Amino acid sequence: QVQLVESGGGLVQAGGSLRLSCAASGRTFTTYNMGWFRQAPGKEREFVAVTSWSGHSSTYYAYYADSAKGRFTISRDNAANTVYLQMNSLKPEDTAVYYCAADRTYRRGTYAYRPHEYDYWGQGTQVTVSS
Repeated sequence: QVQLVESGGGLVQAGGSLRLSCAASGRTFTTYNMGWFRQAPGKEREFVAVTSWSGHSSTYYAYYADSAKGRFTISRDNAANTVYLQMNSLKPEDTAVYYCAADRTYRRGTYAYRPHEYDYWGQGTQVTVSS
């Protein structure tokens, strides 16, 4: 069983930055693909970014939704069992609850982007971007 706890959300003005953190329990964190999703009111949960295990040592691939490319950066610290999402140049449309998720399946360097492909979820952290 894996438990995920997000933190770092808050209220920020447009153009500002936030860094979200997701602390994971469990011994096999290094082989998990760790993703970030978000859900705005009245909308479906959508993929934001993922750090996907390559299958080799500590090599991971990062993938982003088009809306996140160039503004968000996903990273992980395996020693701390933590994954991060650095969000820059935030826009009001980034306002949502952000969720961390863990995918146990080895994807051979590709990635999962649909919520049902993820096995564990955090409780979410609210990000609000004011205009």
